[in-house]
Amino acid sequence: MGLSLDGLASGLDTTALIKAMMDIERIPQNILYNKSVRTQATVDALKALNTGIANLTTLSTAAAKPGALSLFTATSTSTAATASAGTGAAAGSVEFTIDRLATKQSSVSAPLTQWPDTSLTITGANGTAVTVTAASTSLDDVVQAVNASTANVTATKVSTGDGNYRLQLTSKATGAAGAFTLSGTAGTFTQIQSAQDAQITLWKGTAAEQPVTSGTNTFANLQTGLSVTVAAVSATPVTVSVAQDADGIAAKAEALVKGLNDVLAYITSKQKTSTTPDANGKPVTTLGVFTTDSAVRSIGQSLLTAASAPIGGVSPSEYGISITKNGTMEFDPAKFKAALAKDPAAVDAAVRTIGSRLEAAGKTASDKYGGVIASKITSGEGQVRELNDQVANWDIRLASREARLKSTYAALEVAMQAMNAQSSWLTAQLATLPTQGSDGKK
Repeated sequence: MGLSLDGLASGLDTTALIKAMMDIERIPQNILYNKSVRTQATVDALKALNTGIANLTTLSTAAAKPGALSLFTATSTSTAATASAGTGAAAGSVEFTIDRLATKQSSVSAPLTQWPDTSLTITGANGTAVTVTAASTSLDDVVQAVNASTANVTATKVSTGDGNYRLQLTSKATGAAGAFTLSGTAGTFTQIQSAQDAQITLWKGTAAEQPVTSGTNTFANLQTGLSVTVAAVSATPVTVSVAQDADGIAAKAEALVKGLNDVLAYITSKQKTSTTPDANGKPVTTLGVFTTDSAVRSIGQSLLTAASAPIGGVSPSEYGISITKNGTMEFDPAKFKAALAKDPAAVDAAVRTIGSRLEAAGKTASDKYGGVIASKITSGEGQVRELNDQVANWDIRLASREARLKSTYAALEVAMQAMNAQSSWLTAQLATLPTQGSDGKK
């Protein structure tokens, strides 16, 4: 309309008036918006809780499996041999000498400048013959052809320093199975190292003496779950021992307790209320997103019960896993290891039972299809969408209301301007009329 709303005609601060009225109009929208923000914060907290419980459930599932705590370590009395304990290992020891290491066969040709012809036949230890045909008699072509073949050897060209070269062929694998022979017009080859298996002798010097060979320097499953790798010959007997890995078992149990405490700590942090001053300095209390959530409180309690309830009439605290006065779990490594040393089977059963109970409680809470938290997240996300739609609808209504107010006040200013103009004209006209004196004369 070309007129400012701020009352040039009426003298009213119409911009401030409209703002004040619109602030009142926006109160319902602000309520919906704040509710949407709070609901979204709850949904985000539930998602984080769901992730934490899912991680705990994964730990619990692993701890509940048979053999989960069957952890062993292997040690060696000599640097000539290293050992590792894997699945199926059991406590025990074995003594052996190291007679020889596994080696590859390596053979070299006589000095030459080129190959006698373009072919070479390599026969493996299993009798399989591979004839290699090179593109030319060039030693480079022969090397390339050998390396590209299916023969189990690697070829290299070695300079002798006088313009001649030797062709060196080396088996790709160690052990007797890597042995090979050469035939054709290959000329004379000298074997500089033979292919042989590694060998150790168990219980050397006793009636039970037993040689054991391996195509590599590793003897897998020397005992069930025990692998030994030899690095040097040793006539002095080497003893490899396998013992229960108390530290590793304790670490698994401790990880389970920590996973539970992380979940409980998160729940507690979201249940706390906070007090902050408002613009007037008056304290305002804000509830945590889980403060009044009985479902989340119940989930926390079920997880705590799963870890702290007696096992066969025995409290988990007997194994170093105890509940604290603050409603969390505590792990005592020294007490756990002492119990493990005294009765490994009982400790194993206790940890597996706790893992199984936590797994069940965790799945009830966090299963993505039927879990309590998943249902609450779905419901909360639906509420957020609905609230956001309502907020958006209010944007349209408020924009329309503000436009009407501006139009009304603009029309008011026009009307007031017209009235003021008319008033000024009348005043001017009256001012031109003759003034009549008291005697009635002009």
